[in-house]
Formats: sequence, structure tokens, C-alpha cells
Amino acid sequence: MPRFTTRDGHEIYYKDWGDGPVITFSHGWPLSSDAWSIQMQFLASQGFRCIAHDRRGHGKSAQTSTGNDMDGYADDLAELIEALDLRAITMVGHSTGGGEVARYIGRHGTARVAKAVLLGAVPPIMVQSDTNADGLPIGVFDGLRRDILANRSEFYRGFAIPFYSANREGAKVPQSLLDEFWLISMQAGLKNAYDCIKAFSETDFTNDLKKFDVPTLIVHGDDDQIVPIADSAYKSAKLVEGAQTLFYAGLPHGLTATHADRFNADLLAFVRG
Repeated sequence: MPRFTTRDGHEIYYKDWGDGPVITFSHGWPLSSDAWSIQMQFLASQGFRCIAHDRRGHGKSAQTSTGNDMDGYADDLAELIEALDLRAITMVGHSTGGGEVARYIGRHGTARVAKAVLLGAVPPIMVQSDTNADGLPIGVFDGLRRDILANRSEFYRGFAIPFYSANREGAKVPQSLLDEFWLISMQAGLKNAYDCIKAFSETDFTNDLKKFDVPTLIVHGDDDQIVPIADSAYKSAKLVEGAQTLFYAGLPHGLTATHADRFNADLLAFVRG
């Protein structure tokens, strides 16, 4: 399996499919690169080189006790990009992965980046505070931590339902998709998933977004029950100069799976444009 070793001595797994202009994919919590399989297969067939890694502690990557924060995630991504000498990249990040992309650009710049896509992404900041009154109360994230410690298997089964908006009237989300979410999530280390909650909810990406100087597409479903659109995409679009937006009416957080054909076509148009 393709892996590289980080400077702090941990192995990170990645997939590298196809040939052509490079697209990197950063996944959401608590998933892995497997969550991008539909997009990678499609875009590889369209003449692109698609690369997705398992964030440290997730999927097939090392379950580390350190580096489980946005700076660490961004630096791991930078090391992968340098190890493979990737250039003129379109960076795509979903949910927590959108934060990873934002922090990468904030810390490492855009010398190797051509475009960016933030999908259902956590920036600029999720948690409520004196300076972010519209955010989600810290109790929401404390509840996530409590529940994965108590019974992470049961928690992931329940979390899949709002992730794909399977709880909406008339929803047609197959049980197999909910099962897949559970299966991938269970591969994440408990400590890593626990630490990642603080990373994705409390990190402030405002200054990172202000450093974007490449064409950027901000995509979000307006029925996102995990990362509410009003607290994230609407605000990010005002911080990224010249950002394009694509807001899907009625679509969920996990729209890459529930509405893959639609998203794939829009992503292809952006990367080709």
C-alpha cells in the first residue's frame, strides 16, 4: 500500500489514481480517503490524477497520540504534496477536510495550488463564542466527545442518519450507505477521533481564508445538519476574495454520496474551467 513517513515518524496512507492534472482530496470526520472513492473514480476516468490520504489516526494511517490538530493535519498534507512533488493542484476538502485545506493554504501558501474547493466545510469557525455568536454551543461538541467515549460504534450508527439527512421525510438513503459510514468510521482511532472534535470545532480559520489567492469554489447543501450553512459557507464566501459559490437546495452534509452524479459534474466543470 502506498504510504509515506512524516517527519515525526508516522506512516500516512494515500491513494493515487489516474494521470493528468492533480486533484487532492481531504476527507471529513471521522472518515477516510474511502469517502472520496466515487469522485476519484469518476475524475480519474476524465483524465485527472486523484490523490487522497487518510488523515493521521484515521483509516489505514498511524493512530498517533500527537499532531491531532489542524496545524498537524495541514503539515501532513504539505509533506505528502512535497513527497510526491505535486504542483498546480486543485485541492478539495470536505467538512473537516475543508479546514485542513484552509489551514494548509494559511501555513504553506499557494505556490503548489491552482484552485481550491471547500465542500460542506467547517471554516471559518464552528463553535459559539463571544466573537462568534452564531456558532454551535460548546455543549454540542462536548456531547460528541461524551458519546464516542461511551459507545463509539452506536454513536457512528446514529450520526450517519443526519449526515445523509436520512431523517427527512421522503428521504431515500439506502441502509448500505449508512452501514458504509459506520464501517469507515470504526477504522478511526478513538483518541484521534476524540482529539479531532476540538480541531474541527474550535479552530478559527478566518485568517487562513483571507490568504486564499486562487480560484475557489465554496459548495454546501442547505439541509446540512452537521455543518450548518449559515455558520460556515455563507461566512466563508465573504472572506475568500472572488469565491464562487454553489449552494444546493435541500441537500445534506454527505452529498458526495447521496447526490454524487450532480456534484461530480459540477466539480468537473470547475476543475476544467
